[in-house]
Amino acid sequence: RLVDKGYAQEEGIDFKESFALVARLEAVRIFVAYVAHKSFQIYQMDVKMTFLNGPLKKEVYVAQPNGFVDPDHLEKVYRLRKALYGLKQAPRAWYDEL
Repeated sequence: RLVDKGYAQEEGIDFKESFALVARLEAVRIFVAYVAHKSFQIYQMDVKMTFLNGPLKKEVYVAQPNGFVDPDHLEKVYRLRKALYGLKQAPRAWYDEL
Protein backbone atom coordinates (compact mmCIF):
# COMPACT_ATOMS: atom_id res chain seq x y z
CA ARG A 1 0.00 0.00 0.00
CA LEU A 2 1.36 3.43 -0.91
CA VAL A 3 1.22 6.31 1.55
CA ASP A 4 2.94 9.64 1.24
CA LYS A 5 5.54 10.99 3.66
CA GLY A 6 3.74 14.26 4.31
CA TYR A 7 6.09 16.57 2.48
CA ALA A 8 4.75 19.70 0.86
CA GLN A 9 4.06 18.54 -2.67
CA GLU A 10 4.31 21.92 -4.38
CA GLU A 11 7.45 24.03 -4.15
CA GLY A 12 6.96 27.55 -2.78
CA ILE A 13 3.38 27.09 -1.57
CA ASP A 14 2.37 29.70 0.99
CA PHE A 15 1.02 28.54 4.36
CA LYS A 16 -2.13 30.62 3.85
CA GLU A 17 -2.87 28.66 0.69
CA SER A 18 -3.09 25.34 2.53
CA PHE A 19 -6.52 23.74 2.53
CA ALA A 20 -8.29 21.88 5.31
CA LEU A 21 -11.90 20.84 5.06
CA VAL A 22 -13.06 21.80 8.56
CA ALA A 23 -16.46 23.10 9.62
CA ARG A 24 -16.56 26.27 11.66
CA LEU A 25 -17.92 25.90 15.19
CA GLU A 26 -20.69 28.44 14.52
CA ALA A 27 -21.94 26.37 11.57
CA VAL A 28 -22.03 23.22 13.69
CA ARG A 29 -23.96 25.01 16.45
CA ILE A 30 -26.52 26.38 14.00
CA PHE A 31 -26.95 22.94 12.45
CA VAL A 32 -27.46 21.25 15.83
CA ALA A 33 -29.91 23.95 16.95
CA TYR A 34 -31.94 23.53 13.75
CA VAL A 35 -31.97 19.74 14.14
CA ALA A 36 -33.14 20.06 17.76
CA HIS A 37 -35.85 22.56 16.75
CA LYS A 38 -37.19 20.23 14.03
CA SER A 39 -36.74 17.06 16.16
CA PHE A 40 -34.57 15.45 13.49
CA GLN A 41 -32.03 12.71 14.16
CA ILE A 42 -28.31 13.25 13.67
CA TYR A 43 -26.00 10.44 12.63
CA GLN A 44 -22.26 10.71 13.00
CA MET A 45 -20.01 9.00 10.48
CA ASP A 46 -16.31 8.69 9.80
CA VAL A 47 -15.34 10.20 6.46
CA LYS A 48 -11.61 9.39 6.39
CA MET A 49 -12.18 6.95 3.54
CA THR A 50 -13.65 9.76 1.45
CA PHE A 51 -10.17 11.12 0.80
CA LEU A 52 -8.98 7.88 -0.78
CA ASN A 53 -9.03 7.48 -4.54
CA GLY A 54 -10.13 11.02 -5.32
CA PRO A 55 -8.96 12.19 -8.75
CA LEU A 56 -6.03 14.62 -8.76
CA LYS A 57 -6.08 17.62 -11.08
CA LYS A 58 -2.34 18.30 -10.84
CA GLU A 59 0.53 15.89 -11.32
CA VAL A 60 1.82 14.41 -8.03
CA TYR A 61 4.85 12.15 -7.80
CA VAL A 62 6.01 9.96 -4.89
CA ALA A 63 9.29 8.17 -4.31
CA GLN A 64 9.49 4.40 -4.49
CA PRO A 65 8.42 3.05 -1.08
CA ASN A 66 10.74 0.81 0.92
CA GLY A 67 10.18 -2.80 -0.05
CA PHE A 68 8.97 -1.85 -3.54
CA VAL A 69 12.17 -0.30 -4.88
CA ASP A 70 13.04 -1.46 -8.40
CA PRO A 71 16.82 -2.11 -8.31
CA ASP A 72 17.07 -1.60 -12.09
CA HIS A 73 15.41 1.83 -11.93
CA LEU A 74 16.41 3.48 -8.65
CA GLU A 75 15.91 7.00 -10.03
CA LYS A 76 12.28 6.37 -11.08
CA VAL A 77 9.30 7.73 -9.12
CA TYR A 78 5.57 6.96 -9.20
CA ARG A 79 3.03 9.34 -10.72
CA LEU A 80 -0.24 9.26 -8.79
CA ARG A 81 -3.52 9.21 -10.66
CA LYS A 82 -5.68 9.19 -7.53
CA ALA A 83 -5.24 10.60 -4.02
CA LEU A 84 -3.61 8.53 -1.30
CA TYR A 85 -4.41 8.60 2.40
CA GLY A 86 -2.39 11.39 4.02
CA LEU A 87 -1.65 13.23 0.79
CA LYS A 88 -1.83 16.98 1.31
CA GLN A 89 -3.86 17.41 -1.89
CA ALA A 90 -6.46 14.79 -0.88
CA PRO A 91 -8.90 17.19 0.86
CA ARG A 92 -8.71 19.63 -2.05
CA ALA A 93 -9.27 16.83 -4.60
CA TRP A 94 -12.29 15.59 -2.66
CA TYR A 95 -13.73 19.10 -2.28
CA ASP A 96 -13.26 19.79 -6.00
CA GLU A 97 -15.37 16.71 -6.76
CA LEU A 98 -18.30 18.14 -4.81
